[in-house]
Amino acid sequence: MSPLHLSFYSAFVLSRLGLAFHRTHLVSALLCLENIMLSMFVGLTMWPIENQTPSFTIVPIIILTFSACEAGTGLAILVASTRTHGSDHLHNLNLLQS
Repeated sequence: MSPLHLSFYSAFVLSRLGLAFHRTHLVSALLCLENIMLSMFVGLTMWPIENQTPSFTIVPIIILTFSACEAGTGLAILVASTRTHGSDHLHNLNLLQS
């Protein structure tokens, strides 16, 4: 495994672990999701270069588009939850409470 692959895999795994274990604020969850999408984008962009294939795929552009939509939706949810609940703590966002 090359150091480039190791860095992409470690960034992906560390951001998934951060999303799983550090779920106190919505901002930290959104940052972990953005890091996951960024590592996927860079990995998919570098894959044809590593394989030395001249094909230019549209998949990295689609991943980048989904990442931008996810960021916009996440920020809208962050603003809405902060206005209604007063903070961005995830334990305050329980939908079963009245």
